[in-house]
Amino acid sequence: MTTKDWAAWHEAYENPASDLTFRLREVQAAISAWLDSRPDPALRVVSICAGEGRDLLGVLSTRSDATRVAARLIELDPRNAAVARTRAAAAGLSGVEVAETDAGLYTAYKGAVPADLIILVGVLGNMTEPDALATIAALPSLCTPGATVLWTRGRQHHDPTPKLRAAFTAAGFAEQSYLAPQHSVFSFGVHRLEAQPRPLPAEGRMFTFLDPADRPHGSEELLRRRPG
Repeated sequence: MTTKDWAAWHEAYENPASDLTFRLREVQAAISAWLDSRPDPALRVVSICAGEGRDLLGVLSTRSDATRVAARLIELDPRNAAVARTRAAAAGLSGVEVAETDAGLYTAYKGAVPADLIILVGVLGNMTEPDALATIAALPSLCTPGATVLWTRGRQHHDPTPKLRAAFTAAGFAEQSYLAPQHSVFSFGVHRLEAQPRPLPAEGRMFTFLDPADRPHGSEELLRRRPG
C-alpha cells in the first residue's frame, strides 16, 4: 500500500499557479477577515491536520495583534510538525502550540477547546464520506458559542459539497460564504455556529485520515494546476 509523502505534498505551494496556492490565499484572506471582525482580547484557534500551518501562521506572522491568539496546530507527520514549529518560533508566535498527534482523536483537543475558530482545510476529502459527515456533526464539541469553521473539499470526480453543507446546517451552523471557482477543483466554505456547543467527549475517534490507497474519489490530495 502506497503512503503519501505529506511533506513533499507541500511543494505545490511553490507554484504560484497551483490550486493549492490559490486555495491558501483564499483561506488566509478569510482568517484575516475573521480576526478583523473579532476585537476580543483573547481568541482560541484550532487547526485540524494543519500540515506546515502555512494558512494560520502566514496570517499571524504579519499582524501586530497576533499575541491575542492562542492556537493549537494538530499534525501527525513529524516533518510537517517540525516545520510548523520552526515557522511559529521564527515569527515570535509564542501563543502557537504544535501538537504532533492524531487529529482524529478527541484527546488531541483537550486543553485547546472550546475554540473560536476551527480550520478544517484539506481534511474532509481525505476520509470516508460517513466520517466527513460525522466530523461535521461533532464540530460543536470543539466550538465556543458563535465559533467559525473554515473548511475545504475537492471536486475532482464529483461534488460532495451539497451533502457537507447540509450536514453543517443539521449540526447547527449557518453558512457565511461558499466558494466553488470554475477554474479550480476545490470548494471553500465558512460556517458560523448558531446552535449551543456541546461538551468534548473524553475519548473516542472523530475520523480516520485515510492512506491514498484507500482514499475516496474526489479527495483533496490532487490539486491540479490552474489554467492560464
